[in-house]
Amino acid sequence: MTIRAVVWDVDDTLFDYTGADRAAMREHLVTEGLVDGPTSVAEALERWRVATEFHWARFSAGEVSFEGQRLDRVRLFLDRELTDAEAEDWFQRYKAHYETAWALFPDVLPVLDALATTHRHAVLSNSSLTVQDRKLRALGVYDRFEAVLCAAELGVSKPEAGAFLAACEALELPPHEVAYVGDHPEIDWRGAADAGLLSVWIDRHGGHTPGEALAGRHRIASLAELPALLGADTRFGAPSTFR
Repeated sequence: MTIRAVVWDVDDTLFDYTGADRAAMREHLVTEGLVDGPTSVAEALERWRVATEFHWARFSAGEVSFEGQRLDRVRLFLDRELTDAEAEDWFQRYKAHYETAWALFPDVLPVLDALATTHRHAVLSNSSLTVQDRKLRALGVYDRFEAVLCAAELGVSKPEAGAFLAACEALELPPHEVAYVGDHPEIDWRGAADAGLLSVWIDRHGGHTPGEALAGRHRIASLAELPALLGADTRFGAPSTFR
């Protein structure tokens, strides 16, 4: 089997979303006067994580718009009624801190360079084009990808097969010639494999232990392992520790 293209998740795969989100929220909470001491910060960060995961799941299920989930996250986190304008103003103040913390993981540019001449590249994200286009441009990697597809515009989100197949269609390749790289064991790893792609789980922290090793799924600890896994003609990369 020849893999001709790699489709990438963005947040916590290419871009350190968790690191940027936590750093930004910590700064925002201090600026807003909402925390007092390390314990209060830790509790607030956990509340923000829970609010984000809950309303992101609602968006992924089609229960709320992309913009709506952002406002609902703020309301749940603050535990009070806010108008849309009030919630949006609060979120924009947080967002200003968030954008100053944007960064790629250190293994991203080396692997994109290593695979630049051997594989085609695209993005598939459960976010929106408005968000991810701007982010990829700010991070200096937008031009690395032939296509950027996002759930908000596609009308279907990962782990639904239709999302992964839309990426394959954009590349005009069958699923078995496409690899998908993402950080979530269910949304990315299982979803891509079920859609017929070569599925690669980037498990940077080793925090999950899959119950079984299944055909078409691979687990790596660093993107440095990816070229060898794809059989790329490059000296970059390391033998897989998880595959």
